[in-house]
Amino acid sequence: MLKSYLIVFFISMLPLIELRGAIPVGIGMGLPILPTYLVCVVGNMLPVPFIYLFARKVLIWGYHKPIIGPFCRFCIVKGEKGGRALEAKAGRGLVAALLLFVGIPLPGTGAWTGTLAASILDMKFKDVLIACMGGVLLAGIIMGLASAGLLGALSGLFAV
Repeated sequence: MLKSYLIVFFISMLPLIELRGAIPVGIGMGLPILPTYLVCVVGNMLPVPFIYLFARKVLIWGYHKPIIGPFCRFCIVKGEKGGRALEAKAGRGLVAALLLFVGIPLPGTGAWTGTLAASILDMKFKDVLIACMGGVLLAGIIMGLASAGLLGALSGLFAV
């Protein structure tokens, strides 16, 4: 059982997959929903301070390197594009917009991208942590409900 939780924990730390993929994997492995949710939230939030503090510096350092340069350029461009779009739409509600950006489980959104965009926008560390934590909690609830089949059952109520 511990091995299963460790697998889910490490999956939730991966960029792009994060807890959006880890919760369905945990449910598929037969793990209870609430402990899986908690393990995934912790795993998804663990990289956030490191991304905020170091990712931008590492990406700028690797921008002109021959092997990792294309990846670093891709990450910087994606982070800047996402950050500027978020800033343009949000205005003063940037923390709430970041929370929703991280929390709505769509491809390309999540704690990794949100934190990178926030670091590029020079948001305050405290605001980034609050927004990412709220977003990860929201995404976890949505994925937990979807994995448990509750969202599918609710859609049946509104089918014509």
